[in-house]
Amino acid sequence: MEKEPNKYNIRQPSTAAITPFGNEYSLSTNQSLSTLPNFVLDWIDQNSNEFFSVWNEKGKGEYFSKAVENILGYEPEDLIGKSFLDLILPEDLLYIRKEFNKETFTNQTFNVHILNFDQKYIWCECKIARLIVPNHGKILYVCTIRDITDKKETEEMMVRSEKMSIAGQLAAGIAHEIRNPLTSIKGFLQLLQAGVNRKDVYYKIMIDEIEKMETITSELLFISKPLTDNKQQESTLEMVKDVIELLKPQAKLKNIILDIIGEDQFIFCDKSQIKQVLINIIKNAIEAMDEPGKITVTIVELEENIRIDIVDEGPGIDEEVIHKLGEPFFTTKQQGTGLGLMITKQLLERHNAQLEILQNEGKGSTFRIIFPK
Repeated sequence: MEKEPNKYNIRQPSTAAITPFGNEYSLSTNQSLSTLPNFVLDWIDQNSNEFFSVWNEKGKGEYFSKAVENILGYEPEDLIGKSFLDLILPEDLLYIRKEFNKETFTNQTFNVHILNFDQKYIWCECKIARLIVPNHGKILYVCTIRDITDKKETEEMMVRSEKMSIAGQLAAGIAHEIRNPLTSIKGFLQLLQAGVNRKDVYYKIMIDEIEKMETITSELLFISKPLTDNKQQESTLEMVKDVIELLKPQAKLKNIILDIIGEDQFIFCDKSQIKQVLINIIKNAIEAMDEPGKITVTIVELEENIRIDIVDEGPGIDEEVIHKLGEPFFTTKQQGTGLGLMITKQLLERHNAQLEILQNEGKGSTFRIIFPK
């Protein structure tokens, strides 16, 4: 059976003429696509690290460039008529449906898992533009898709490296915090060995001290674990308390008090990723303070958002460098890598959350995390 000719006059979307049409775009149906020879266009398409696709309003594939075979392993004709629902990881569909609104849609970029020919999901970056076909007003979505698996693996490696770096930096404070309970336990055991009668009191104190050590060590082990990608409703208060418990030893070495204000709120998130964000920011606040003081973590519920403010009493951040924070390898610390805040921003992007850095009127800075409800 002969294939239907390309009814939208697109030979290769990479060379198609796309012209502004209001806030959207219009496909030109009568302009010459290119003066390049066909073999050059074929070579570009076959060796491209991204492919083009056209989807109708119902989400069915209508066109795929040849480069889809390099990235997903399918022949272009295998995907004609196939729904995007069959190709995208179900968890990612929730994210797309939340962000994708037909009425207010503008050009958007999504990072999603797409099923390849070997039935494995690979990380892909999808850039989508909304197009209107002239004359009959049909709406299409043109999408460029590229494999970003290597990029994601590099990001994960950087996160692991930063996590291990943090664990090493916290080691001195944690060692000090564990040594004190061990000294107490040793003393009580010696008293019990000597025949002191207050056994019940001593047992209770020793159990309390052991539980304190367990909490610290379990949080330290949590840092070294790989990041998961398991989102569910989580308690902000519980996550903040866990992180503060881990960072208390380091804060205590500098006579800094860690305080929490506000009622518990629940956000849809991956617990391990958000705790990593909180560790990065609160640890930075501790390191920024050269004098004793307080770091306050405030949880606030707003009409559309849940906000977590981390307020320190350090020297503050110069206005000229605030906008640079979060750039790779930019740091204001002598021993810093500049990766902590970059990783923090990437993790928050995965949750459609934002990070704002503000100068306090008196002294210090406020790191504000804003989560959608």
